[in-house]
Amino acid sequence: MDERVSDLFGSGNAPESGSFSSASASNSSNSTHRTSKSYNVALRKASKKSKRNSKPLFSVNFKASNNAPYLPPEVRLISLKLVNPTQYRFEHLATQMKWRLQEGRGEAVYQIGVEDNGMAVGLSEEEMRASLRTLHRLAEKVGADITVLREQEVEYDTEVPRKIAEVLVRKVPDDQQFLDLRVAVLGNVDSGKSTLLGVLTQGELDNGRGRARLNLFRHLHEIQTGRTSSISFEILGFNSKGEVVNYSESRTAEEICESASKMITFIDLAGHHKYLKTTIFGLTSYCPDFAMLVVSASTGIAGTTREHLGLAMALKVPIFIVVSKVDLCTRATVERTVRQLERVLKQPGCNKVPMVVGNTDDAVIAAQQFAQSPNITPIFTLSSVSGESLDLLKVFFNIIPPLSNSKAQEELMQQLTEFQVDEIYTVPEVGTVVGGTLYSGICREGDRLVVGPTDSGQFHELTIGSIQRNRSACRVLKAGQAATLALSDFDRSLLRKGMVMVSPEMEPTICWKFEAEIVLLFHAKTFHKGFQVTVHIRNVRQTATVEAVYGKEELRTGEKAVVLFKFIKHPEYLKVGAKVLFREGVTKGIGHVTKLQPISDHHPSHSENEDS
Repeated sequence: MDERVSDLFGSGNAPESGSFSSASASNSSNSTHRTSKSYNVALRKASKKSKRNSKPLFSVNFKASNNAPYLPPEVRLISLKLVNPTQYRFEHLATQMKWRLQEGRGEAVYQIGVEDNGMAVGLSEEEMRASLRTLHRLAEKVGADITVLREQEVEYDTEVPRKIAEVLVRKVPDDQQFLDLRVAVLGNVDSGKSTLLGVLTQGELDNGRGRARLNLFRHLHEIQTGRTSSISFEILGFNSKGEVVNYSESRTAEEICESASKMITFIDLAGHHKYLKTTIFGLTSYCPDFAMLVVSASTGIAGTTREHLGLAMALKVPIFIVVSKVDLCTRATVERTVRQLERVLKQPGCNKVPMVVGNTDDAVIAAQQFAQSPNITPIFTLSSVSGESLDLLKVFFNIIPPLSNSKAQEELMQQLTEFQVDEIYTVPEVGTVVGGTLYSGICREGDRLVVGPTDSGQFHELTIGSIQRNRSACRVLKAGQAATLALSDFDRSLLRKGMVMVSPEMEPTICWKFEAEIVLLFHAKTFHKGFQVTVHIRNVRQTATVEAVYGKEELRTGEKAVVLFKFIKHPEYLKVGAKVLFREGVTKGIGHVTKLQPISDHHPSHSENEDS
């Protein structure tokens, strides 16, 4: 991955420190700010540290995006005050927990046995049990459950053993409003992506011949060849107690959604180079929160592995790595593959910090640090046949927090409705159905929207029939959620991938031409006027011609420029600032939209605001 990628979009390195720890209101001036590194060192070595060497810990970390970390105004640590609190104190703590769950979109992590100034002093066994009972009462009051993630002994100048504990508090699901995270699954062909998803979602280990992946395939040729060629979705749920909820025990998708507080939606993408355009579409259109790169322990970094890693980094999708098929290799071969990955991740173009996960403590730390800093890259080594280390990956998925906080989602929900059309189906007795992601606003059954643009730049009115999310009925769709919408008798021939469904009041900007600031990642010769490339912008995928290269005659590998593109087939709905990824053969480049040239005769009201 060329280091100029980071020059175009910014370094993308969020501060390691992800939160503040503060004391009670009267001692707010003594608040302590420590990095996540200090937190991990303290927790890992707590049993060997004395009181004078204790490092401040901090309780929960939220982050609004990769570019702008969100630091809550007050994140409190839980200390000895949880033992037999007064009624007033109990009500205060319940209010505080409710706020933290709201900020964390239904999740929060507490540390028990930590002083308000961040010092890990620990609690005795009796005090710890009393504190956990109090925390359980608090969770019940606000409609949540608690799960003890881990406990650690600390030395504290006393003969009585003392412990600190980390507790996950999660809201009980209410009317399908579970926390939903999307994970794109990348990796070379035959690395075990679909098999791993089959094992995670079906709850049964593979037989070594691909039985677990059969339920994921959508086409006959996929079953015959064993290779994914289309985008499929699988779900893995966790209830409020942190237990796995999947298709084992004959559960249906609707039952999983009803009992899950947290849902991981896996986007299974193609590994073969022939289907690269499908993989890129999955990354740009479905807006994954994270990417999971699956690498076979026996073959190491091969085929499209580097290319998929580069795509995820170019699109700024946080990535973690799973080394699969460890049951087929010796320990030395697995370690060699891990070292190979570490070398690639540490290269100047990547600047990642690899973190090999070997036990439950590592998985907890990896989940928390991964959400704080895009530089941290957890590495798991597991087998879908023997089940080795699968539990560590499940712990990681259970704990990993969302990148956006509730405030960011509320701001998106207040905007006008905008739904990206990614898939189009015809369902018997239902009619036309579209699948995609609600980018902004709220969508309900019966809402009237307009869909387009057509080849002539027009929009057509339609009415939303029913809504399904994760294969179960849903009444309200909120910004950031993916779903399928039934359009009843709407003519399917008027629809295509890349369209948007928006509120009639929006008057969307439609354009044939747009300008983008790009950097050419690789090109065999020179990039010049008249060159044709396939452009990916969110859910738009279309061939475009280079109309002009401003300030230069031609571009070579690694050079930047502002380029004017023109779509070949039909106009598209774009927004300034959207990420652009283009390719043609071995030619690849990235950038962002800087200016639109709207179709003035269809939408004159936007012609004066093309830079806005």
